[in-house]
Amino acid sequence: MSPAASSPPVPTFPFSAIVGQDEMRQALLIAAVDPSIGGVLVFGDRGTGKSTAIRALAALLPPMRAVVGCPYNCDPDSPAESCPHCVGSPGARKKSEKKPVPVVDLPLGATEDRVVGTLDLERALGAGVKAFEPGLLARANRGFLYIDEVNLLEDHLVDLLLDVAASGINTVEREGLSLRHPARFVLVGSGNPEEGELRPQLLDRFGLACEVVTPKDIPTRVSVVRARDAYERDPAGFCTAHAGEERKIQKKILLARERLPSVTVPDAALERTARLCLALGTDGLRGELTLMRTARALAALDGAETVTDDHLRRIAPAALRHRLRRNPLDESGSTARVERALAEVFS
Repeated sequence: MSPAASSPPVPTFPFSAIVGQDEMRQALLIAAVDPSIGGVLVFGDRGTGKSTAIRALAALLPPMRAVVGCPYNCDPDSPAESCPHCVGSPGARKKSEKKPVPVVDLPLGATEDRVVGTLDLERALGAGVKAFEPGLLARANRGFLYIDEVNLLEDHLVDLLLDVAASGINTVEREGLSLRHPARFVLVGSGNPEEGELRPQLLDRFGLACEVVTPKDIPTRVSVVRARDAYERDPAGFCTAHAGEERKIQKKILLARERLPSVTVPDAALERTARLCLALGTDGLRGELTLMRTARALAALDGAETVTDDHLRRIAPAALRHRLRRNPLDESGSTARVERALAEVFS
């Protein structure tokens, strides 16, 4: 008796079919255009489509070129100097292949060995060879590392992620192994603020922070339920119906990536950025840098050649709300404080 044929995988819910949550969708598109912004944090109620949107964006992204056989997804045109696979033949033309942009889940219960990599026990015991078995950070290079319930992540993994996010390199020193490999990824985290706060050091590493809430108006709630029900009844048919819109968004991302290097940021926009961060009392200059980069990526998505006040105003809450100091004399939320500062600076 032949084994039953396995059923085909269920297609991912289309990004273009997500109803509402405009700020989250905008932030994810910006991260896809310019990964240097530092990732996206999505905090909000359960059942508001956080993980759905993140996985939908990953399925939407155009495939990338990678060195054949490289476990770190190196770009064949510029392999990482820290890549142990590609460094052995510098200057040699490397075969390439197209593959999906990796989206790697980092589960809360993951061990440090699984995250950073460890000794390949099978080869060590069978052949007596010390070989490295890449971990989740290696798989996520040039892609996305997604952490659901990121505020519940164990402290030792938070420290590890901070080191790797700052350098873009994962250093492994264990079981007689000493190895470095590239680990540059867009960090995407989601969580429910009622279940605990995120450590300030990790919070500051996210370029954008979005707040998602359950829709309050009847038409939006009806649209969300109708779309989800249609998808669950016929996933393939639902995705086919949205294929045209998916291609439009994919083309928009590709054009924005091409346009990004030529988008200019006038001195007036930089001055407004600095005034806004001063008015909010943000620490350091990471707020200005992130606001400038995200506004430039937003302008590229809009097809604009120059960053304008409109771009700054639209992205400032997501770029700055998580960088504010607590003010015991001001009980208004961080979003309200940013909106108030925007009104003052742009008046």
